[in-house]
Amino acid sequence: MIFLLLGANLGDRVQTLRRATDLVAVRVGTVVHQSSLYETAPWGLTDQPTYLNQVLAVETSLEPEDVLSRTQTIEQELGRIRLEKWGARIIDIDILYYDQRVLQTDTLTIPHPFLHQRRFTLVPLAEIAPNFLHPILQRTSLELLEECSDRSEVTLAFVQPASE
Repeated sequence: MIFLLLGANLGDRVQTLRRATDLVAVRVGTVVHQSSLYETAPWGLTDQPTYLNQVLAVETSLEPEDVLSRTQTIEQELGRIRLEKWGARIIDIDILYYDQRVLQTDTLTIPHPFLHQRRFTLVPLAEIAPNFLHPILQRTSLELLEECSDRSEVTLAFVQPASE
């Protein structure tokens, strides 16, 4: 199981997240769970529109580098242009976890190195995987959220309907 964080703060954010989810389901693996959508303050570079964020739990047989390659292709197809670090974007897809793997390469770090510091990641993650254990910090998603020093506002924007 992998966990992906989707974020968008330009254009039709809801439609972009839906389209990204559809493309992940076709190109990366089966989307098993989706969090609700959360309106969140920008992080890092704060002079930009608010984000919608969502976490997906995905079953995949792809290797981590292949997941990264495919998610970056999805970002490009949806109009992502990388101009500045933490800048406004049509879509962003981050790999948070890949099972309990720990990986560090020139292009990819798993688990995501900042996930435990960001409420906009932890709130939707804790919604769908409250007991998932961080393989390095040995804390669950709920514990990481409770311990997180980030106090940015994360507001429920759209509740994801329960799967049938």
